[in-house]
Amino acid sequence: MFKVSRRGFLVGCSTAIAAMTGGISFTAFGSAEDEPNQDILLVIFLRGGCDGLSVVMPIAGDDRGYYEDQRREIAIPASGTNAALNLDDFFGLHPAAAHLHELFQEQRLAIVHAAGLTSDTRSHFDAMQYMELGTPGSKSATTGWLTRHLQTAGNLPSEIILPALAVGNLQPTSLAGSNESIGMNSPDDFSFGGHWRYGSWMRQALRDMYAGGTWLHQAGLQTLNAVDVIEWASPDEYTPGNGAAYPDTEFGRNLQSVAQMIKMQLGLRVATVDLGGWDTHEYQGDEGGGYFASQLGQLSQGLAALYTDLSNVNGTDHTRRLTMVVMSEFGRSFRANESRGTDHGHGNVMLVLGGQVNGGRVYGQWPGLHTDQLYDRRDLEITTDYRRVLSELLIRRLGNPNLGTIFPGYTDYQPLGIVQGTDLTPIYDQAGPTPTPQATPAPQPSPTADPGGSSDTSRQVFIPLVSR
Repeated sequence: MFKVSRRGFLVGCSTAIAAMTGGISFTAFGSAEDEPNQDILLVIFLRGGCDGLSVVMPIAGDDRGYYEDQRREIAIPASGTNAALNLDDFFGLHPAAAHLHELFQEQRLAIVHAAGLTSDTRSHFDAMQYMELGTPGSKSATTGWLTRHLQTAGNLPSEIILPALAVGNLQPTSLAGSNESIGMNSPDDFSFGGHWRYGSWMRQALRDMYAGGTWLHQAGLQTLNAVDVIEWASPDEYTPGNGAAYPDTEFGRNLQSVAQMIKMQLGLRVATVDLGGWDTHEYQGDEGGGYFASQLGQLSQGLAALYTDLSNVNGTDHTRRLTMVVMSEFGRSFRANESRGTDHGHGNVMLVLGGQVNGGRVYGQWPGLHTDQLYDRRDLEITTDYRRVLSELLIRRLGNPNLGTIFPGYTDYQPLGIVQGTDLTPIYDQAGPTPTPQATPAPQPSPTADPGGSSDTSRQVFIPLVSR
């Protein structure tokens, strides 16, 4: 069947198309500095229960002895071949995470240990729901914590095309109930298939269908707007910046999709990406090798590639407005099981990465690994509620202090100092006011940096919709 590519047709017939009827004007921002309130939060969820004690482990002191005694064959060596990468002379990082170690040394990666969900559960399903709803111990909420952030942010310009993006097969519970999030597997697939005439007809038919004023109509139009802009940019022709090398996996491709959307200046504020396969009940890998090393290597390479891709592209450093947080539903048991794996546990590690992160440090209170210091005498204790970490990102980076709405019942916020930014007074009253729209302050070490301009300086992108 004869086919004409959309880009080829548009290039060849641009003059005629401009004269045709039917078009819509979208506002896109010309540069990262032009986007008001421009910070972006990327949440990466490691599904299955990642073994935080294999990601970051003690390499010195009494806890090192307890670790080697309980972990046996799967313990990460403290010295010699395949040894842990030194972080601070007490903690070491898995050798497969060498890319993350470089970012830690560059003070772009912060680590929070003994963090997690305070509810007493070892069920994957329950723990993930509790964490992503933002309501530990309760599943009654109908919206996710990221959805409630978007609902209460109060500083999102109305012209934003793509406020929230879930990259992958399923929309996560953290974005449940969101009218503003769009899901995609790949930008390449985010288009109307078939001949351009058919696509044009379908496009206009859908716009007519969603011409009403309800939230459903608005959500439909938002999706169509995003399709038009993304398809126009020819995402299949994307080349990562600075020689960034993503892993050739679904996870790597999903991270690349996030980078594409950030560079397109569509107003993205929240994105989610999942990486499954962390339920390592057996054959986790001896002495820092094997399956777990492969999993962690994929994570490390992917995050480093994304950071590299977004760094100083044509004079714009997108990493200054991006914060990534990596979390999992729970950690693993301290003691290795008989199958050289680990079972469902409790405390875990969280990673925070970005251009405004106070990296190069391990945060949180370390509880110790003596039997008397373990949770239920078997798991790493939790000393940092995961909501404390997320709350700091919400307040200092995203400028949203409405913690009572985002995390109902949580009233214990104190910043750990993981990221730079301004401390707003937390609003714990769920009926409390939404903060006055404001740009997120430009933190140190660039006190004079412009936090972003207004939408008046934006450029207009015209996308024809019919007779293509």
